[in-house]
Amino acid sequence: MAGQKARMLAGEPYKAEDPELQADLERAEKLARAFNDTPVDTAARLQALRELLGSVGEDAYVRPPLAVDYGYRITLGAHTFVNCGAVMLDVAPITVGEYVQMGPNVQLLTPTHPLDATERKEGWESAEPITIGDNVWLGGGVIVCPGVSIGENTVVGAGSVVTKDLPANVVAVGNPARVVKEL
Repeated sequence: MAGQKARMLAGEPYKAEDPELQADLERAEKLARAFNDTPVDTAARLQALRELLGSVGEDAYVRPPLAVDYGYRITLGAHTFVNCGAVMLDVAPITVGEYVQMGPNVQLLTPTHPLDATERKEGWESAEPITIGDNVWLGGGVIVCPGVSIGENTVVGAGSVVTKDLPANVVAVGNPARVVKEL
């Protein structure tokens, strides 16, 4: 089982039951609990968030509860706001730009699983990175699927499921999300 974390970090298929990965998951769960349980606007909450995530930009703000896989693969840009109930499954990197607004219950999901049933039963997993550009607005309940990039200034309507890249300066809505307007 050695090397599964290295495989995951390299973007290769891996097995999540690896002890090193399990320790990382437990670390993230403890830090997320500390963040989620800390009173509003305290230095302790910000410290817990900074320990949990890979990078937190200046004046970024996250409302609890927040759920992550590992945490250390998430980068939040300066002045970004993440509303309550966010789920950021960071098996692959999640990069969120500056001045991003996320409504409640947004999900950024990098993990994928094999289509082949035998490979799934054997425990193989993989992931694809997500990139959110500067000044993006994700409405409440938006789901961003593995491997998706969203260009700067784009607005994604509430409840949309983003399965493919979105260009900059558009409004996209629906399931799957489609561009309905240029900005």
